[in-house]
Amino acid sequence: MFAYEGKRSFSFSISYVMLLSASDFGCWWVAGRCNSTKVGGLQERMPQTPTLVAMFDSSSFHRNLYQSKEESCSELYYQDNNLLSGSLEALIQHLVPNVDYYPDRTYIFTFLLSSRLFIHPSELMARVCHVCMEQQRLNEPGLDKSQVRKIAPKILQLLTEWTETFPYDFRDERMMRNLKDTAHRITNGDEMYRKNVQQIIQNLIRKLASLTQYEELITKINAQSTDRMTVLKTKPQSIQRDIITVCSDPYTVAQQLTHIELERLSYIGPEEFVQAFVQKDPLDNNEQNCYSDRKKPRNLEAYVEWFNRLSYLVATEICMPVKKKHRARMIEFFIDVARECFNIGNFNSLMAIISGMNMSPVSRLKKTWAKVKTAKFDILEHQMDPSSNFYNYRTALRGAAQRSLTAHSNREKIVIPFCSLLIKDIYFLNEGCTSRLPNGHVNFEKFWELAKQVSEFMTWKQVECPFEKDRKILHYVLTAPIFSEDALYLASYESEGPENHIEKDRWKTLRSALLGRA
Repeated sequence: MFAYEGKRSFSFSISYVMLLSASDFGCWWVAGRCNSTKVGGLQERMPQTPTLVAMFDSSSFHRNLYQSKEESCSELYYQDNNLLSGSLEALIQHLVPNVDYYPDRTYIFTFLLSSRLFIHPSELMARVCHVCMEQQRLNEPGLDKSQVRKIAPKILQLLTEWTETFPYDFRDERMMRNLKDTAHRITNGDEMYRKNVQQIIQNLIRKLASLTQYEELITKINAQSTDRMTVLKTKPQSIQRDIITVCSDPYTVAQQLTHIELERLSYIGPEEFVQAFVQKDPLDNNEQNCYSDRKKPRNLEAYVEWFNRLSYLVATEICMPVKKKHRARMIEFFIDVARECFNIGNFNSLMAIISGMNMSPVSRLKKTWAKVKTAKFDILEHQMDPSSNFYNYRTALRGAAQRSLTAHSNREKIVIPFCSLLIKDIYFLNEGCTSRLPNGHVNFEKFWELAKQVSEFMTWKQVECPFEKDRKILHYVLTAPIFSEDALYLASYESEGPENHIEKDRWKTLRSALLGRA
């Protein structure tokens, strides 16, 4: 939980689902429309696609708008031409194109993102295929190929959007089988579309291979960090370096942190924000939820773990130096790194650094802090002040997002949100608003808002980092040993002695437990 009690008492510990009280949460509802698209080299007259963020900004709803219309018996309920609710079956029907219709891109993204609260993607894929075959009578013998050529491009476009936006769904073997089966049945073996199908599958396989390589790299990096921590425990003098000896330029360090952030963001699938909170659907007779039999992607969780690592790295780097002037220099260095992160738009690293500097083992070093010029730090703390549901941060984030929309360079496009707060917002949106209405309809109004929040993230994660990589700095930041909370306290007490009986007792306990000294 966050607690803000004044200067340098801002304490932070993070859990995956977390953060502020539900009373801080508010819903705001939006939807949008769109219009043309393309499958391979085939151009069709279909709805086309401005950016997801632009589409989701077109109109607004009130949270209780649907309540006065619960008696509506239609399968899809609209208000002012905006879809608010419907039965799951009708929503699936609405996803499937026909000769005269192709769903809005906003609808495709919103439904594919949020439907997993009710139905596993592999089952959804099977039902989409079934609806399409039934609607177009594609199972009938002697079907005219001209009929296939009217509908096939639209079905292939839907599959393209699904595989490009939610590729991790297809790590499930059932999904991959359903994809191939659906594509084959829809195109009816027509050579005209065979290359389109191959292209869809090849692109998907490339993305999944890249994800596997990334996961293996993260595992390797974590193992190296663990090994270096073991060396530090057994031979404390064997690792003498600190981050300033690796790079004394705070601007360069901030840029390298941004490299790490953007790379890790790029691998987070939008569905992870929803699947993290999947509960059993009350209308589902199955005892387990629809993901109990499937390994969930852990990229979002790994990203939260990166935040924690950076926080503890900052605290470790500050608490390790024996000399007070070196600790003060380290604090000032990280203040400059944090300020540059703010200027870049890297709010996640900024908050991680502030959190590390506000850990109790660091904040209690009063003699060290007395040597620090804290004016710049006070400004940063004010920007990330958690009061009023992070009002200052949210204002700064909106400014960075606005800058990104009109940017002419990748540097100006960078927006890296404070990820744990984004997770919190989505969590309380999911918890605070019902997914099913009393008449059994799916609350699509809620889904629009989920999709709006996630679509912003989708835009931000696609920015390429404009800064040159420094592998030496990256390796240090990712693998340098970090202290546990107890080790941080011990280092803090060794640097500036205990001030009261409670601290003295803890110091003795930690010396005995960690150093084997009385």
